[in-house]
Amino acid sequence: MKKPTLILISFILLLTACKPVDVNSPAPVYDTGIDPNTWAIIPAGEFLSSQFNKEQNIDYDYKMMVTNVTNEQFSNYLNSALSDGYIQILNNEIVGYYPGDEFNDGRHEEEIVAGDYIHIPLDDPMLRQDFDGENFSAQSTWANHPMTMVSWFGAKAFCEYYDWRLPTELEWEKAARGNDGRPFPWGETISRKNANLINSRDPFEDMKSLGSRTSPVGFYNGNVYDGYTTIDSPSPYGLYDMAGNVWEWTNNVYEEQHYRYLRGGSKDVYENYLRIWVRNSAMPSYISPGFGFRCVR
Repeated sequence: MKKPTLILISFILLLTACKPVDVNSPAPVYDTGIDPNTWAIIPAGEFLSSQFNKEQNIDYDYKMMVTNVTNEQFSNYLNSALSDGYIQILNNEIVGYYPGDEFNDGRHEEEIVAGDYIHIPLDDPMLRQDFDGENFSAQSTWANHPMTMVSWFGAKAFCEYYDWRLPTELEWEKAARGNDGRPFPWGETISRKNANLINSRDPFEDMKSLGSRTSPVGFYNGNVYDGYTTIDSPSPYGLYDMAGNVWEWTNNVYEEQHYRYLRGGSKDVYENYLRIWVRNSAMPSYISPGFGFRCVR
């Protein structure tokens, strides 16, 4: 009976040591030197998509944000869009109008009708926005982190407010991959110094805890932060964080489906989920601290 007793004691000690991370504790502040207001040109042409390198072609140039939309960018948007009546506060949520999806009564399809839908919740402790009753502001230690806790409706509304849009899945994949069929934005292999993933051991992750947090946009750019050395890891077109940190909403609305798709992996997944062709899906109203977005134009 001694071995089971020792195992049980060890398990209890492990649980005691592994306290959940305090998601609201102040984050270390780093200037990555990557400007979230910059865009990269993705040229027209052929590229390889999916795990099986299917040949695809996008016959137009387009631009994509070099980073995810940040908390600071989103707070500026909230103040302007509220003032314009583009969005509104209702039941402690930011909501906005969506015209609905075509409904074909497909198998397991849920109808999404015209109406107001949640963009962000105002009462969730994971939201990195402060609201004083009149104005929004990004929490200071999180200002240059990706905006999370935003639904597909909210991400889409942000982009369209500025006459931009969310990227299609193919646009996102080409921007992340280039045209040489690589599995990761930066190349063929991955290490924990390439991206914010589970067990990356960056300054935002406590290895004694059961959780992780976002890193500033463009964090993995070859800089050293308080002894933590990163590898410069942009995509072939110079976009950062196309793998890890947060899953990114894409624009496609597929026939007889109500889910929306996300790309890129996040801080909460292992290396295999950071391959460019991996997809995630969720209801368009779903909110997560691991979901963010960027826009194209």
